[in-house]
Amino acid sequence: MPGPIHGVKVLELAQIMAGPTCGLMLADLGAEVIKIEKIPGGDDTRRFLPPDINGEAAAFMMMNRNKRGMALDLKTKEGVEVFKRMVKQADVVVENFRKGTLEKLGVGYEELKKINPKIILCEISGYGRSGPYANKGGFDLIAQGMSGLMSITGESKGKPPMKVGAPVTDITAGILAATGVLAALVARATTGAGQRVDTSLYEAGIVHTYWQSAIASATGIAPGPLGSAHPLTAPYQAFQTKDKWITVGASNQNTWLKLIDALGVKELQENEKFSSNANRMQNVAELTEILKKELEKKTSAEWLKLFDEKGLPCGPINTVTEMFADPQTKERKMIVDVKNEKAGSFKAIGMPIKFSDTKVEDTKDSPTFGQHTKQILLDYGFENEEIDSLMKSGVIS
Repeated sequence: MPGPIHGVKVLELAQIMAGPTCGLMLADLGAEVIKIEKIPGGDDTRRFLPPDINGEAAAFMMMNRNKRGMALDLKTKEGVEVFKRMVKQADVVVENFRKGTLEKLGVGYEELKKINPKIILCEISGYGRSGPYANKGGFDLIAQGMSGLMSITGESKGKPPMKVGAPVTDITAGILAATGVLAALVARATTGAGQRVDTSLYEAGIVHTYWQSAIASATGIAPGPLGSAHPLTAPYQAFQTKDKWITVGASNQNTWLKLIDALGVKELQENEKFSSNANRMQNVAELTEILKKELEKKTSAEWLKLFDEKGLPCGPINTVTEMFADPQTKERKMIVDVKNEKAGSFKAIGMPIKFSDTKVEDTKDSPTFGQHTKQILLDYGFENEEIDSLMKSGVIS
């Protein structure tokens, strides 16, 4: 069977990460996603170098597989007319420009709705399309700081602020946007009308503070960073063993009992300081020191084998290349081989959602700059003479 949203046509006017993540999710689910890149230069990630493979940026190829690509100058009247003709046949437009940019180009939502009442416009921005910050540009680093995320990330209070290693607000905003698009498609099936979908990096950062926001709401106190530890349960963190670091998740009474059994320190349960999660949290520093001394007695491999036998959640701390080689990664097809016209074979991250019946797309290449422009326009009803004229005038590439 085809993908679950096979037949949905998406025009992606987005670059770098948040918008392309949304387009990537929709493409994997079976949508036809056409990436429309600016002239000159295209998506800025084409210049996120190094690394590259035969001149193609690895960052661009990672975010744009499964899409067809065209280059279009929307700053020209002719380019805008090309886009409007494509909108007539499209279902979704994804964009991550600053507020008002589409309106200045003459293709804001009200205009798009006149062209195609069923169109869904998905807008991804730094702070959302309303509120006092709506006109500000946004980046992941800024969103992580303003959303409170950086205040809870890091080793401990008093240390320099630290962001999450991955651009988590960009990626999450893209996933939230894709969720919004899917919901709007379901709503359209009932109402027959499209609508705007609006999310932001700022809101994506906020949703990652669920536990810490619960604490702040209940106590009025803003929690700080805890390293790898958990703000509500213990022990639940990384520990150093005889040779490496591992993670241990004894997050409830059942797993706590499994941990002390595996460590051979069942007497800890008889100690009132550690008899319940509330008591363990109150005495977490003392508990951590006790566990640290025990875990340093054996290697990571020895502990992980024993913990797995006991049914205790645990795991190694992999590098990204070690994650690539993990048998679970391979079994779940989370690293896939894709081909690029210039770069050749390239390893990309696969689709993280699996379906029992419908398939997902994950192995089509990312487009070189303007690779599919002519074929896309032919598919959308343009004549060869029109395409040649647009090419000569520099409106398309």
